[in-house]
Amino acid sequence: MNKLILNFKSKDSKKIKNPKNFLGGKGANLSEMGRIGLPVPPGFTISTEVCKLFYKDKKKLNSQIVNIVKKELKTIEKDVGKKFGDLKNPLLLSIRSGARVSMPGMMDTILNLGLNDKTVIALANKTSNMRFAKDSYRRFIQMYGNVVMGVESYHFEELIENYKLTKGVLLDTDLDADDWEGLINDFKKVVKDQTKKEFPQNVHEQLFGAISAVFLSWESNRAKVYRKLNQIPAEWGTAVNVQSMVFGNMGDDCATGVVFTRNPSDGVNEVYGEYLINAQGEDVVAGTRTPQYITKKARKDAKAKEASMEESMPKVFKQLDKILKVLEKHYKDMQDVEFTVENNKLWMLQTRSGKRTSKSAVRIAVDMVKEKLISKKEAVMRIDPASLDTLLHPTLDEKSSVNVIANGLPASPGAASGKVVFSSEEAERLNDMMQNTILVRVETSPEDIHGMHAAKGILTARGGMTSHAAVVARGMGRPCVSGSSEIDINYETKTFKTSFIEIKEGDIITIDGSTGRVILGEVKTVKPEISGDFSKLMSWADGFRKLKVRTNSETPLDTKIARDFGAEGIGLCRTEHMFFDEERILSVREMILSKNKRR
Repeated sequence: MNKLILNFKSKDSKKIKNPKNFLGGKGANLSEMGRIGLPVPPGFTISTEVCKLFYKDKKKLNSQIVNIVKKELKTIEKDVGKKFGDLKNPLLLSIRSGARVSMPGMMDTILNLGLNDKTVIALANKTSNMRFAKDSYRRFIQMYGNVVMGVESYHFEELIENYKLTKGVLLDTDLDADDWEGLINDFKKVVKDQTKKEFPQNVHEQLFGAISAVFLSWESNRAKVYRKLNQIPAEWGTAVNVQSMVFGNMGDDCATGVVFTRNPSDGVNEVYGEYLINAQGEDVVAGTRTPQYITKKARKDAKAKEASMEESMPKVFKQLDKILKVLEKHYKDMQDVEFTVENNKLWMLQTRSGKRTSKSAVRIAVDMVKEKLISKKEAVMRIDPASLDTLLHPTLDEKSSVNVIANGLPASPGAASGKVVFSSEEAERLNDMMQNTILVRVETSPEDIHGMHAAKGILTARGGMTSHAAVVARGMGRPCVSGSSEIDINYETKTFKTSFIEIKEGDIITIDGSTGRVILGEVKTVKPEISGDFSKLMSWADGFRKLKVRTNSETPLDTKIARDFGAEGIGLCRTEHMFFDEERILSVREMILSKNKRR
């Protein structure tokens, strides 16, 4: 039973044959990062085996698991010099899911666990920062109320937005400690009204409620849809990572961000990502605030005014850049990394193989062979054959005249045209009727997974290049334009407005995920060319394959295209479609309807 829960520093993790199967991807990588000397906040992983026990025991944590968790908690307390629930120096925790493979946004996370009406005062006194403490407490009530107690998140968001309107400010960071105190009381009232229960003050009740909720999220509707789309077996289960909190929202010397070791859209070998000063991780991925760029080059390319991390935190950026190189060399793959800066100290919260577009996957594989990180055979094996289909899709014909009605961030490349829809349900309904749609949302959430899959493209008003919409769209091969602040969406009237036009549900627009343009109407597309890195990768595949490839052919054009793509012959030749030519079909119809037999 002791081996079912492992501390990040445990030497036993080295003995596990398949650590990602047992500890989940996040837990295995946190343990690995710690072992190679990177700064990881102390914590432990509750394994996927415990998830299986949880469901076997009728969705309950048995007493042995509870006791081991409490024992491991003592180890964290010793490591950080804080105590869980203490009224002088309280330890706060993050509770995160961690399946074998990355499922971005599909399962639940809870931050700042351990805060209550008393420990929040202790945190404020310890940090001499009442605003930070109150902000952290309202975040915890908001997340715990939603994830564990089932209160819809919009109840909390509406209160915040209304409060900002009343005060005449735009950003959450413009609210002070007194503002958050008022919202904390309002949040607790919402919880009581919606659940008929008081918000829990017992920190151990909070902890085990959160662990159970993360296990339960494995069977949530959105997780089931994602597993089905990505062929992930239900029996795998998820691990849970319990980790000491580090804070990116204590002031201007704090930050949080998401960064890729290479560009996930086009594969260019350069640091790519976003960060937010005075924020927590959920602010970046949820899209509630539009983040700033990591590098100076990216900021200049985007013509953005806000300072990049490279400019505002140069020492921390250099440390981060060095760690990114270490991680990519260690894992021999492009990494997707989450980090937090607390009082100018960098902490690594996660690393995983980054989701990328098909174009990016091919370039990264080819480049890593050139860099002698991987072999040609490994490069070929890394490419998902089904994903190559996206490289064969048309792109916008730049010769066409276009009416650009808005611009956003080029979050996932490719182009798509379709009818505007404002809900995932409508996208799914029209997809069933063989109609193309563009899903338009203020920001997407994990509950939108089915609509994102049904739509041909995604457009959001908020969020950055690492928001939920961007990450999931890239993984699905869907074009996405995110953070288009020029559009004002009204779900009630089913319209969105720009400064000069109103678009109704059902109107056709085109989005260009490669440039961030939103275009009125349908735009002509051009066929892609198969060359460069793709051609090189396929030539390597030719060297390893044992099967010959022939094509089904129905027309001379089919045969030419197949030849261009490298087919070695005709496997099946069908003639019926040859008769569908505009001139030939008339002769076929005359023959079918003829009263006389003809030769």
